[in-house]
Amino acid sequence: MKIVTWNINGIRTFKNGIKKILDSFDADIICVQETKVTRDLLDEKTAIVDGYNSYFSFSRGRSGYSGVATYCKDTATPFLAEEGLTGLLANQGEAVGCYGDQVELSSEELLALDNEGRAVITQHHFIGKDGPQKLTVINVYCPRADPDKPERKQYKLQFYHLLQCRAEAILSSGSHVIVLGDVNTSHRPIDHCDPDDVDNFEDNPGRKWLDHFLFGKTEKTENGNTEDDLTDISQIPASGGKFVDSFRHFHPKRSNAFTCWSTLTGARQTNYGTRIDYIFSDHCLVKSVFMGADIMPEVEGSDHCPVWAQLSCTLRSSPKCPPLCTRHMPEFIGRQQKLSRFFVKVSEKERFSKVSEESLPGSQDSGEIRENLNPVGQGNSFAKKRPSCREKDANASKAKRSNQMKTEGNAKGNLLAFFKPKQTSSISSIVNLSPKQTKSSEDSPGSESEVRSCPSDVQTETNLSLVTEMETENMDEVEAESTSIVKSKDCKKGPCTGFWKAVLHGPPQPPLCKSHNEPCVLRTVKKAGPNLGRQFFVCARPQGHASNPQARCNFFAWVDKGK
Repeated sequence: MKIVTWNINGIRTFKNGIKKILDSFDADIICVQETKVTRDLLDEKTAIVDGYNSYFSFSRGRSGYSGVATYCKDTATPFLAEEGLTGLLANQGEAVGCYGDQVELSSEELLALDNEGRAVITQHHFIGKDGPQKLTVINVYCPRADPDKPERKQYKLQFYHLLQCRAEAILSSGSHVIVLGDVNTSHRPIDHCDPDDVDNFEDNPGRKWLDHFLFGKTEKTENGNTEDDLTDISQIPASGGKFVDSFRHFHPKRSNAFTCWSTLTGARQTNYGTRIDYIFSDHCLVKSVFMGADIMPEVEGSDHCPVWAQLSCTLRSSPKCPPLCTRHMPEFIGRQQKLSRFFVKVSEKERFSKVSEESLPGSQDSGEIRENLNPVGQGNSFAKKRPSCREKDANASKAKRSNQMKTEGNAKGNLLAFFKPKQTSSISSIVNLSPKQTKSSEDSPGSESEVRSCPSDVQTETNLSLVTEMETENMDEVEAESTSIVKSKDCKKGPCTGFWKAVLHGPPQPPLCKSHNEPCVLRTVKKAGPNLGRQFFVCARPQGHASNPQARCNFFAWVDKGK
């Protein structure tokens, strides 16, 4: 059996689906953290992966935040699955159970600890030396203690306490327990890239909790690093812990073995990171079936790398998936209607009553529904008589008039028409000339007879020619005005360009760092304080230890506000 844990920093970043990633691990159980997906954003190709059954926990307060998921091969289907650590999110009769002593936390605090989607528990069966045994896997994404938010530090310690209570309670019930995931605390100085740079490293509350949670005593070596003395696994734990760090069990002295790096500073290139991803197991299980454990820094795609452990036991698969499985979610349940259902004959009364009951605002009224259900021409008594010839002519003239009005209303003019002076009154008066107006506008009686005697087509052409001449004159005026406007803009272009260049001068030129003589990068202070928003230059190389010549040097320079 092989088990893998990985903080993937967003499950939706895998555009081609997660199956290829899961298959590459060749593991029976893959636990991922920081999925950053809520249930409404979970798509089918992520939830239902061929060959696997999956179990998700979602953040209920924030979208795109936290979240964990456990993928099990179909040959390692768990017998029980549960979301959260408190039991408040579990259905009765379907949970793993064994919650331990939670009296120190109020009901509001317990609900808040499970509200961010930070834990999924699956229980498996395997055949051991002593016969069938249970194995409970607790997949966790522990909170980060934000230094700017003191309440998050308390939240993190409460989560640690709840995790330990639940894990030890399940262990006491007779099941073996593996706790794995992103714990968000580096345990020993050997697990940190620069422990001397951290104030009161060993006094950190998270590290003190790990000392109490883990099995084994601590000894300091000559170079200041610490390592687990686990040569005698049966020794009495110094702090009463019941779990073992599997990586340190197999690699007690390996340094520079980190699982998390800062992407903002490019620290992965110089391996300037921390080891905060673990696979913890009860010491009896480590002694009996663990064959090896290691990190996978070569796997990219996140700011963390995966961690794996190999066990000699073989898991038994449950005949059915637990209710928490994504296959049981209504949106992915797969109960599609049969094709024959679409051809079932429904009576008109049922259709009419169903439509009237489910009618929405803006839908058809009952008369329209009745008419649609009983259309004209099906032998009913509601058929209308054929219209007479006069009615036909009247309807045709109405339709013609309405079409003309629609055409006139939908006509699109030229862009220049928006800049023309309004000539609607004069043009309309010319086009719609009456015989009396024509007579008064002419100088001689002869012209009146010519207008009366001329055909309507000729008169229309005359009126249209007058309109065309007026439009041409207006076009010339608009072109002349636009030319003068362009000229005036060209005159003002020079001073305006100089003004904007003086205001928007762009970023300042980067200086060269003194150690590498390379151009620096511009950064902005985002932390709240007196320097918030100020810009500064630092060395462009990735962050690393001070002894590493390939890493970033200590060059720093503020940008003048006037520049």
